Amino acid sequence: MDYITLNELVKALDLEIIYRSNNIDEVKINKSDVNRPGLQLAGYFDHFAHERLQLIGNVEWHYLNSLPEDIRCERIEKLFSHPIPAMVISRDLEPFPEMIEFAKKKNVSFLRTEHSTTKFINLLINHLDYVLAPEITVHGVLVEVYGMGALLIGESGVGKSETALELIKRGHRLVADDTVEIKRVEDDIRGTAPELIRHFMEIRGIGIVDIERLYGVSAVKNWEFIDLVIELEFWDEEKEYDRIGLDEEYTEILGIKVPKLVIPVRPGRNTAMIVEVATRNNRQKMLGYNAAIALDNKVKKEIEKRRRERMGN
Repeated sequence: MDYITLNELVKALDLEIIYRSNNIDEVKINKSDVNRPGLQLAGYFDHFAHERLQLIGNVEWHYLNSLPEDIRCERIEKLFSHPIPAMVISRDLEPFPEMIEFAKKKNVSFLRTEHSTTKFINLLINHLDYVLAPEITVHGVLVEVYGMGALLIGESGVGKSETALELIKRGHRLVADDTVEIKRVEDDIRGTAPELIRHFMEIRGIGIVDIERLYGVSAVKNWEFIDLVIELEFWDEEKEYDRIGLDEEYTEILGIKVPKLVIPVRPGRNTAMIVEVATRNNRQKMLGYNAAIALDNKVKKEIEKRRRERMGN
């Protein structure tokens, strides 16, 4: 999403509206920044970041309160003369009358929060970072397996949902079925389900099932980081599948490289168990141990040992 409207932000952060501008649904917030106009209230308006939300905290309020009324009025008027998206006052502080007056005159929304200034800044930036993060939607199933996010992809009918259902029965958790919304938050990617279909799953032959109601709240999760991509594909007898695991394969999602495995599916294979093993093995790799490399090193050492024994004889 490129922006969030001011009205959506007000609802998301449960802000009190002291004055609602007539364009609150049209004001766009497209940066996860906030400005505390301390220097501006002191009269310095060069390099004023007026495009950001303006936040009056405890320090700014007491500074304004210390000013003579005429100077305070002048500084507040100049502040509101810039095209600021909105003014927020923290700690449930009482706004000065001239603030509300100029907010109405300039048609700028005036908001209030009960949170301390620092806490509100953290809430605001975290929310905007997530909402404004780069986003894509993929067809697949996202499950949490042993604390890791495994994204199952593949052709329709290959068994992604059935594999996820078996994983849920084994004690793992469903994040999203069929449609996975993925966002990049800093250097991590996290997936979730669209609100409309969250915790629902489609099983061919049965139809739609509500996983939360069938298996309880412990069987579902709202979001999870994506640590591994597993592509399920129908077994191809003519294809040579990786049997060692020395060659690491990755896929790129929103500019982040994620380990990828291709698992062939055919009757008799316990795909859910294989996914469990894959996630456990991937965790071992993240912790610095690669079984394929360890075995390769052992084989090389054994070959070298025998070579030396032959040379000694």
